[in-house]
Amino acid sequence: MRSILLISGLPIQAEHEATCDPILPKETLETVGYIVSCAKRMDQVKTGIQDADAVVLNMPLEDTKRWVHPLMQWKRLPLLWWCSAYTSELSKAFCDSDILLDGLLTPAMNEQELHWALYFASKQCFERQQWLTERKMLEGKIEERKWIELAKGILCKTKRISEADAYDLLRKQAMNERKRLVDVASSIVKVYQLLEK
Repeated sequence: MRSILLISGLPIQAEHEATCDPILPKETLETVGYIVSCAKRMDQVKTGIQDADAVVLNMPLEDTKRWVHPLMQWKRLPLLWWCSAYTSELSKAFCDSDILLDGLLTPAMNEQELHWALYFASKQCFERQQWLTERKMLEGKIEERKWIELAKGILCKTKRISEADAYDLLRKQAMNERKRLVDVASSIVKVYQLLEK
């Protein structure tokens, strides 16, 4: 990880004035060897994210919420929050918020701490992506199961057969038509619903 996109919602002057130690994220990250590109607007972010390995958000936590969703749609990257005295002061009310971030960086971190924080953030991002993929798969399987259960119920009712027989009938029909079981089940449910109207 070498390239970082820094999204700042703070004017540089405001951060300099608000802190005793005016350490800015761009300077800090460049000092330890990262290539940092800056953005403040959506169009700049959309362009800059293509070459980035991670995103650092330098803004109050409340403002990070409007960035997370578009960022995840454009490219899945580790998302970190720059927690300075100024941004943390502005974020007190949002400590309990459910914000999707992979880590945080602070001005007080030394080179090794910054590298490790970015490493763990990338690991956290990868795990989050795996969980999201698994969740999507499970939701799909649950949806398929609903169609199959509905179709079994319809077959049990209309043909006066047991659930096991209804499932066997669905399975045989799927094999005969060379279709997935869920496709046959959804067809049965849709036709039944159409006939019931």
